[in-house]
Amino acid sequence: MKKLSILFILLLTTIFLVWVFMPLGKDTAPTTIENSTKTDVIHLKFGHNIPVDSAMHEAAVKFAQEVKQKTNSHVIIDIFPSQQLGNDHQMVEMAREGDIDIILTPTAKMSVAVPSMQYADLPFYFPSRQDVYDMLDGEPGQMILNRLKPIGLIGVAFWENGFKHFTANEPLRSVEDFKDKKIRVMKSRIIMEQFRSFGAEPVPIDFHSTKQALHDKVVDGQENPLIAIVSMGFHEEQSDLTLSEHAYLGYVLSFSEKTFNKLPQNIQMILLESAKDVTPWEREETQRREAKLLDIIEQSGVQIHQISAQERQRFAKKTAHIAEEFEDIIGSDIISKTKELLYNKYGSHLNHENHILIGIDTDVSADSKVAGLAIKRGAEIAVEEINKKGGLLGRHLEVIVKDHRAIASKGVQNIQEFAENKHLAAIIGGVHGPVISAEIETIQKLKIPYLIPWAATAGLVNNGYKDNYIFRVSANDNIVANFLAKYTLKKYNKPAIIVVNSVWGRNNLKLMKQYFKKRNITEAAEVVFNRGQNSFDKEITEIVNSDADCVIMVANPIEASKILEGVKNRKKSLPIISHWGITSGDFFKKNEETIKELDLSIFQTFSFDNKLNVKGKHLLDRYRTKYSVEKAKEIKSSTGVAQAYDVVYLLALAIEKAGSLDKTKIKNALENLPNYQGVIKNYTPAFSTEDHDALDGRDYYMARYNKEGHLVPITDK
Repeated sequence: MKKLSILFILLLTTIFLVWVFMPLGKDTAPTTIENSTKTDVIHLKFGHNIPVDSAMHEAAVKFAQEVKQKTNSHVIIDIFPSQQLGNDHQMVEMAREGDIDIILTPTAKMSVAVPSMQYADLPFYFPSRQDVYDMLDGEPGQMILNRLKPIGLIGVAFWENGFKHFTANEPLRSVEDFKDKKIRVMKSRIIMEQFRSFGAEPVPIDFHSTKQALHDKVVDGQENPLIAIVSMGFHEEQSDLTLSEHAYLGYVLSFSEKTFNKLPQNIQMILLESAKDVTPWEREETQRREAKLLDIIEQSGVQIHQISAQERQRFAKKTAHIAEEFEDIIGSDIISKTKELLYNKYGSHLNHENHILIGIDTDVSADSKVAGLAIKRGAEIAVEEINKKGGLLGRHLEVIVKDHRAIASKGVQNIQEFAENKHLAAIIGGVHGPVISAEIETIQKLKIPYLIPWAATAGLVNNGYKDNYIFRVSANDNIVANFLAKYTLKKYNKPAIIVVNSVWGRNNLKLMKQYFKKRNITEAAEVVFNRGQNSFDKEITEIVNSDADCVIMVANPIEASKILEGVKNRKKSLPIISHWGITSGDFFKKNEETIKELDLSIFQTFSFDNKLNVKGKHLLDRYRTKYSVEKAKEIKSSTGVAQAYDVVYLLALAIEKAGSLDKTKIKNALENLPNYQGVIKNYTPAFSTEDHDALDGRDYYMARYNKEGHLVPITDK
């Protein structure tokens, strides 16, 4: 009996081992990523909207073959063309959920979730076709692809359906040829503004209804790549094709982040490398096919024209404002980097050997990007006005922005790179005091005039250097701290203070404590937090549990949002008196409901809502016209706009006085300027040998947000 039991156990063990190691049959379902091993086959779904006879589908097939070959058939990519898995928007959502692994999406469709994808729509923005590729394959393109990550996608590469051209019943070779024409467009503000700038009327019409609209003479012309013109039969309704290559119809190749993160690292690398390897082939194949498409169009009797290099420059000049107008949508970091790279390649668009460079070193991508763009725009408006009057010293001015991303080491690198340019006259700084603090040694060593239109940290200007190259048209925390403390004591007796752990925050804390101590006031709580901190429960609890009757806050937008939310959610809601750091971002828009429930007052030096002098009214009009802004309340971080505008004009006076780009002479000229009526104030004068701060306490005031999000002065300071 005992032997039978042993035999029975051995039999069961044998059956189990055979079952475990038996090869899978042909009908076994494909291995999923979750349960795959080194020998399993991984199947990935690749969905797109393109027909199988297209260059992009052929590229998708080539990509799949390359991945299969590199993984020894371990990874099989199953391609589903022609919207078999859903339309573009549906496939994006499926990829975000991990239901599709790879998608190829028109940038126009992806721009709904990622507005930066409109970058390629900018008309006549890139000097050549190769420049488009260089930008999309380089830093600007990577910046755009990185913006897919927050929506659960891994951006990999840009493929294309070709460059856009014009069709009509007459040639469209010059700007004048478009006057009063009705042009079919897709519903896009950028594209509509493109044709308005030519004097044409843009008419949004569905893509599949375009041929009928051309046939019925509802519109006079349209723009599309050659593949679309032929496949949709537009050439059958139009007599003339004008080859312009004025904008790019791109597709973005992306992976589902949920899928990608489950794959082994070696498979991830193969997918990324293969996609990038196939990209040049896809573009070349598109161009090869375009030659055949041109033959088809020409054989149909259509007259083919080419825009000349001279006319292209005129088109580019007419549309140059579009990138600036939509910079806050596409991304100031992307536009600034593109301009920098094109400048490095071609020099100034005005005159390579005969221009004066003003560098701007600021954050245009991190928490203070709104203020960074405001500084850039204020400077650009001033430069544009000066150039229209003939420039300085017989040369035109050029502005180049380098993004330091609120990183001190990057700021130092920016200063060093600017210094290598022989056309450089001066550098304009940004918002972050800690970044500028780290740059001071380099600025002084290189003897570059450095003008600050925002950062208020006291030690930036009073930095201990006798031969000081740093100037400021902004607030000075040595004065601001006392101003905030004095304002607080008009209404409250027991303030709590919460500041960021930085030179800016700690200095304000020290100075306010000194002010209160002299008046026998002890702060109810003293809290220091770290930049990038996520939770403020402990800090808010400490403040609320104290006997504080208000909170003085020195913080930047991201952390300030969390602090306000924390204060609002407590039973004891305290009034908040804030330094202006919160206005360097899109603070009101992101915190509108919270702000409505709090008593929030904010330090300021300028507002377009104040009574403006003649220069202020002029700047407001120029800004509204240049950036298509209807109301003053729509101007974000107006302090940065106005102070940067004044900075450029003061610098211009110094350059004229110096008579050259000798930076020591420019610095000396800044210390000996004549009186000047600016937007902020009447400078009498702005600087002296002893004092490099142009503003003082008489230029300060407190403000609060109105219902529309506009900062309006509090009449009782």
